[in-house]
Amino acid sequence: MRFALMTEPQQGLSYADVLALAQAAELAGFEAFFRSDHYTSFPGEAGKPTTDAWATLAGLARETSRIRLGALVSPITFRIPGSFAKVAMTVDEMSGGRVEVAVGAGWNDAEHASHGIPYPSDRERVDMLEEELQILLGFWDQPDGWSFEGAHWQVRDAKLRPRDRSSYASADGRTRPNLIVGGSGRPRTLRLAARYADEYNMSSASAEETSDAFGRLAGLLREEGRDAAAVTRSAMLGVLVGRTQAEVLERTAELFKAFGQSSGDPEAWLEARRDRWLVGTPDQVHARLQPYIDAGVERVMLQTMIPWDLDHVKVLGEVFLG
Repeated sequence: MRFALMTEPQQGLSYADVLALAQAAELAGFEAFFRSDHYTSFPGEAGKPTTDAWATLAGLARETSRIRLGALVSPITFRIPGSFAKVAMTVDEMSGGRVEVAVGAGWNDAEHASHGIPYPSDRERVDMLEEELQILLGFWDQPDGWSFEGAHWQVRDAKLRPRDRSSYASADGRTRPNLIVGGSGRPRTLRLAARYADEYNMSSASAEETSDAFGRLAGLLREEGRDAAAVTRSAMLGVLVGRTQAEVLERTAELFKAFGQSSGDPEAWLEARRDRWLVGTPDQVHARLQPYIDAGVERVMLQTMIPWDLDHVKVLGEVFLG
């Protein structure tokens, strides 16, 4: 099992805060650091500062040395494929080949509206996502001069530089970034992952839902003529861990507050999320992780919703990497 740290900087974090998190994750031994790609602050209090995902990743590329970096996920509505390919490869070069690229159809129409970003229908966004995947792979894998005719974008006589990692060393041995499709097990995103992706990431799902999605992914891979192992299976899981039960309770209260809850029972609130979160002391979270291992998860993005708690990052390293 492999582990990455996943964070939500739209919770009011500055670049300095994001840097501290990434460096803490690197020190703890995580293989990768992912951040969300959002412009509006949530959960909890609205109006907190937010930062652009890829601008901060460029900074992290120069201020970390080993850990891989990415946004989980960059919505197609935020990033035009051609310019996104350029940005991703620029940050990849800056990092010495440590970038992973994760894409999705996007959500949160209110966030789009507040920034003047168009928000097409669900179907159209997934159509756009499929074109994005074809364009990214075209830039990276096809020879110079390839073209693409889509309903949303057209590419003429393509020439991306840098196109691959041939001019600089890669931290993971790949010639291009790992390409991740994120989703919740819906049929079409699974189909897109089976056809185009290197990894499929299930977001905040139970072990049973994850197992079902991965089973369907295996069938789709066979239909596409790809090996069953061609696509890595991963899951993004909320996480809250304490060395002791007292620490768990302290962090539960902190998480309750971070979600803007001012009344009610923090433990009962968290209990409702236990089927898709890793919560508890070290022994408890290892027991909760086992069903995901049985479901076929190969990598877990541990999603902390109290990202200012750097000791929590240290605990996660101790528990999952120690």
